[in-house]
Amino acid sequence: MALAEQYGRYGYRKISALLKAAGWLVNDKRVERIWRREGLKVPVKQPKRGRIWDNDGSCLRLRPECRNHVWSYDFVEARTHDGRKFRMLNVVDEFTHECLAIRVARKLKAIDVIDVLSDLFILRGVPVHIRSDNGPEFIAKSVQAWITGVGAKTAYISPGSPWENGYVESFNARLRDELLNGEIFYTLKEAQIVIESWRRHYNAVRPHASLGYRPPAPEVFVPAFTAWPAALARPAPPTKRPMVERPTAH
Repeated sequence: MALAEQYGRYGYRKISALLKAAGWLVNDKRVERIWRREGLKVPVKQPKRGRIWDNDGSCLRLRPECRNHVWSYDFVEARTHDGRKFRMLNVVDEFTHECLAIRVARKLKAIDVIDVLSDLFILRGVPVHIRSDNGPEFIAKSVQAWITGVGAKTAYISPGSPWENGYVESFNARLRDELLNGEIFYTLKEAQIVIESWRRHYNAVRPHASLGYRPPAPEVFVPAFTAWPAALARPAPPTKRPMVERPTAH
């Protein structure tokens, strides 16, 4: 019940995965029985979508084969409490499903795309392909020239076919459903901090059904009941911290 209240958009399978990660010996069927007995609502399943096929039957979709093979990125818009828009640039590794970065700003242009990618290339290495739609920030000559110059290849989807960029579109839907639709951001700085906290939770804690209900980039140890808005206990003020005895020489 505590997990269902904390993660309102998770179904019983994700809750089961969190319980097992916390050390509970329980199977999915028992969790489902408790789930239904308590009248909890299971989120609506995402409808299945067909693949994209050519006339000769060949699949046109570029499939990720390993880590850093295909990255995809896209923009998402939201508003702060005062009605002003802000944008998010989301970058996802399609093979691991890890969200590599979310850049939050009032305006994001082609130079910001290069800035985000350059940081990721230094930290993660250069991917083979980068998939995106045909937005002006992505097809800008400066972006194309820069990506080609570092050794990567661009993979643009067909106009009006967002399903070809399904990995990042699915991530955008999770971001909006689990965070943006339930949060009020009073300032841009607050949005940046909360969204980055959620991104880390998404990578290290949140169970992913497509990965066997495991997170894409689990840390060495992550408390399963840690909420994405930093729920760790704040450090006690100096007056309340336990005194450590000074070591003495014998």
